[in-house]
Amino acid sequence: MKRLCFLITTVLLSTLTFAQTAKEVLDKAAANITVKSGVQANFKMTGSIGNTSGTISVKGRKFHATTPQAIIWFDGKTQWTYMKDNDEVNVTTPTESQLQAINPYNFINLYKSGYNATLNKSGKDFVVHLTATSKDKKIRELFISINKSSYHPTQVKLLQGTKWTIFDITNLKKQNIPDSQFRFNAKDFPQAEIIDLR
Repeated sequence: MKRLCFLITTVLLSTLTFAQTAKEVLDKAAANITVKSGVQANFKMTGSIGNTSGTISVKGRKFHATTPQAIIWFDGKTQWTYMKDNDEVNVTTPTESQLQAINPYNFINLYKSGYNATLNKSGKDFVVHLTATSKDKKIRELFISINKSSYHPTQVKLLQGTKWTIFDITNLKKQNIPDSQFRFNAKDFPQAEIIDLR
């Protein structure tokens, strides 16, 4: 009986420690991304909504992404999406789930509540698996790969409905990014048609 109690206690403690370690890994990764000056990285996105690649700059909740198809600015509230093919800018106020689908770094606002976390290792990376604790979460699961030495995220894989989207992230660097980079400037696109969808 003592042996059984010891085994149960050991399993419970190791599970709790593992979950805490997953949070610690995410905390360190989040600290790398949320520097006050901002960060910039290259990304490649694959998923059911299409494949693309480009650069992304992040400063707090703000981000700016450039791909061959579009340029996106988000100042923390308003999003401007410039579609290069038709010289058109859509202005929206995106929901959290919409932001998750286009900003791989939004996991830093997500993991702290509403998700269970487990931790595994794969080569040079920690892999944190987040699963939603309630059915009303738009993002059901995430796998976040984080480099063991730098604590830089290298991949974010997320499940919305039944569809997976994968972001591969490279060349993450701290940058001093002005706030103006996260807002659309109509003077830079004088011929663009602006469509306000708010």
